[in-house]
Amino acid sequence: MKIEYKKVIERKTLLITGGTGSFGNSVVGKLLEYNPKKIIIFSRDEKKQLDMRNKYASQLLKFVIGDVRDKESIEKAIDGVDYVFHAAALKQVPTCEFFPLEAIKTNVLGTYNVINLAMHHKVKKVVILSTDKAVYPINVVGMTKALVEKVMIAESKNYTDLGKTDTVVCCVRYGNVLYTRGSVLPYFVSIFKENKKLPVTHPNMTRFLLPLIDAVDLVLYVLSNGENGHIYVRKSPACTLKTLAESVCKIFNYKKGYEEVGVRAGEKMHETLVTKEELLRTGESSRYFKIPPESQGLDYNKYFYRGDIDIESIKPYTSENTKRLNVLETVRILLKLPEIQHELKLRK
Repeated sequence: MKIEYKKVIERKTLLITGGTGSFGNSVVGKLLEYNPKKIIIFSRDEKKQLDMRNKYASQLLKFVIGDVRDKESIEKAIDGVDYVFHAAALKQVPTCEFFPLEAIKTNVLGTYNVINLAMHHKVKKVVILSTDKAVYPINVVGMTKALVEKVMIAESKNYTDLGKTDTVVCCVRYGNVLYTRGSVLPYFVSIFKENKKLPVTHPNMTRFLLPLIDAVDLVLYVLSNGENGHIYVRKSPACTLKTLAESVCKIFNYKKGYEEVGVRAGEKMHETLVTKEELLRTGESSRYFKIPPESQGLDYNKYFYRGDIDIESIKPYTSENTKRLNVLETVRILLKLPEIQHELKLRK
């Protein structure tokens, strides 16, 4: 697989929107192994760019301040780019609930800007990052990400049929990526450092567990193999929040334990990665689901007049019915995380 990735990435120029986030910091390390020509980090935060510049100290990295809401700033960064990873987004559920229009501007309109400018500048491929919250969405993050996926599909159909561009636009969708900024694990670690009980919304709530290294592998796989308008999903195990909290306590020998605080607005008991409607047309391998668009091209009759879908016997792929991890299995996964290993060293 590494040979396949190198063939695609070597001597190519890549742009990562939102590149100073958890994904950008992880994928850059892998990309540098494949000898790219240049990696452009596009984001709004100059402090994070400075930290990232110092971390990698690589002449292959170019840092650009800009916002995906602003077409002009994207235009300056995207010229001459071969591939785009679009990771820029507002992702925090409470923030987006309070400021839904800001989420629409960044997540939906920002994605539209990136796709259209990529097509205009003849970028070879755009890989868009989505989330399980986009499936059967109940909060603003999920609703905007669902629209992001629909924008991606619509643009891939229009431009493919009209022959305006050779740009391939596709998407990855994954569940809870472990130890990303703002996720539950760093929050748990910060809480036990304050010597408090770990707050658990509901002990039976389930979440997918995806190490960041597996999320990066999915994106590189799609960069190499992704087809126009398709969504790709990495299969993942899941655990309950009770299991996750008990696993953290076990790893750090934390005696305070956890307390139930109640389900917050905008949260689901279980997350879904592939709907039952999507599964009817989805292909799969041992590690991935591949979801094609609802229809290829612009045949509107398939939407308005014809239908032959039977979904009664199909179940969605959810954090409730995927492989369920116990405490020992969860501990094994968590102990492989560099951040957990770092915290354990600090406590010695």
